[in-house]
Amino acid sequence: MSQPSKARVLTIVLNYRTPELTLRSVEAALREMEGLEGSITVVDNDSGDGSFETLTQAVRERSWNRVRVFQSGRNGGYGAGNNFGVRQGLPDGSSPDYVYILNSDAFPEPGAIRVLAEHLDAHPAVGFAGSRLHGEDGAFHQTAFRFPTVFSEFENAAATGPISRLLRRYIVALPESQEVQEVDWLAGASLMVRHQVFEQTGGFDERFFLYFEETDLSLRARKVGWRSVYVPASRVMHIGSVSTGMKSWKRIPPFWFDSRLWYFTKNHGVFYAAAATLAHLAGALVSRFRGMFQTTRREQPEHFLGDLVSHALRCAWQRRLVGRPPAASA
Repeated sequence: MSQPSKARVLTIVLNYRTPELTLRSVEAALREMEGLEGSITVVDNDSGDGSFETLTQAVRERSWNRVRVFQSGRNGGYGAGNNFGVRQGLPDGSSPDYVYILNSDAFPEPGAIRVLAEHLDAHPAVGFAGSRLHGEDGAFHQTAFRFPTVFSEFENAAATGPISRLLRRYIVALPESQEVQEVDWLAGASLMVRHQVFEQTGGFDERFFLYFEETDLSLRARKVGWRSVYVPASRVMHIGSVSTGMKSWKRIPPFWFDSRLWYFTKNHGVFYAAAATLAHLAGALVSRFRGMFQTTRREQPEHFLGDLVSHALRCAWQRRLVGRPPAASA
């Protein structure tokens, strides 16, 4: 039987115009923080809709002494907001042992936070421990992943059985596992990170406005020796994409293309980024050819391929691929 964790945990919940949902998430986190040392920090990412005032008043009225609410002062995105929370530290001014990042639309179930802390306690080489996410209906949400590559771009766009079987080692989304599993990176909706990882890597790269920031941080941490582990005994209910509005996207916003291109360019270079885009286009051509002989077609956001190509060409023309990240545009 594992020993209760003695680590100090800083839970960070990032709010953007979802104050009522954030309060539900904080309430669930407070319950699961019982028996653990530490505190909860709510960061309002410059919502501009009264969220900060609503959250501050609610925390005061409910006498949540372990909870502090901060205003970030700017909407710099997911990474910037969480970095801001990490910099606040614990209420006594010290740094935590572990940082637990929790989405405002995610709700830890019994033992979820404790299990992650105990796993990090027992495995000093593990820098990231992530939960099993599931929807309100209990259905599994994709949680654990491989790093994206040229091959994964081709496989994902082609979405064709023989190609997927041939390139199965490169498929980004990993199938659900019932066992603890080492992975490349984990979804940031419920993710515990050693504070030492933030110290060594500098935290999230704030040039990512939204998406790919967890992937990038995990890759940088991997390069200095930290591992990422999926811990399915930590279960968290996740509504998903409430703040970002991703579920209702008809067309992919520019900041997603910015983040994707910056991830490949920063970590693999300009030519690799170009090859990844070309691989995606080649896979899409395979998919369209296959679609000519099938009655059902794969649904994609409107104008996705055109937007992908035009974004890459525009960035290349403006020389935004060389030594300079794409600007985030929310």
